[in-house]
Amino acid sequence: MANIIGITGESRKAVSFELSKLLADEFILYTKTRNAHWNVEGADFHSMHLFFESQYEQLDDAMDSVAERIRTLGHYAPATLSSFLELTHLTEKIGDKNGSLDYIKELVEDHESIIEFIRGNIDPFASKYHDYGTSDYITGLMEEHEKMAWMLRSHLK
Repeated sequence: MANIIGITGESRKAVSFELSKLLADEFILYTKTRNAHWNVEGADFHSMHLFFESQYEQLDDAMDSVAERIRTLGHYAPATLSSFLELTHLTEKIGDKNGSLDYIKELVEDHESIIEFIRGNIDPFASKYHDYGTSDYITGLMEEHEKMAWMLRSHLK
C-alpha cells in the first residue's frame, strides 16, 4: 500500500534522511549521557547521577519519537551502531575526567550542535519539501534540547 500523506516520495526520502542523521545524533548523545550517569564521581555524585538519569530518559523518548517520525514518512529508521556512527554529526570523544562539570561541558556542546542542526532544517522541511508536520515536530524537539542544554548550562555558572 502506498504511503500517501500529501508529500512526494522524493521529499519524504530527503526528510527521512535528515531525520536519520538526527536520530544518530540523539543516540550518540543518549549514550554519552548514560556514560555520565554511570561514571560521574565527586562530592555531587548522587545529585548528578539522578540528574543525568533524567536527561537520558528524555533523550530515550526523543530517539523513539524521531524513529517513529521516520516510519510515519514510510522509511525505516537506522538501528545499528555502525549506521549511527556513519550518520552522526557528534563525536564519541569522552574526556578523561569523571567530574560532573567535565561531562556537562561536553553534553552542552552536543545539545547545541543538535539544536543548530534542527534549526537548519525547520525551514527547508516546510518550504522545500512541503512537510509542515515534520517541520513543526522538529521545532518542538529543538525546544526540548534548548531546555535540556539550559539545565546543563545552569550547573556551569
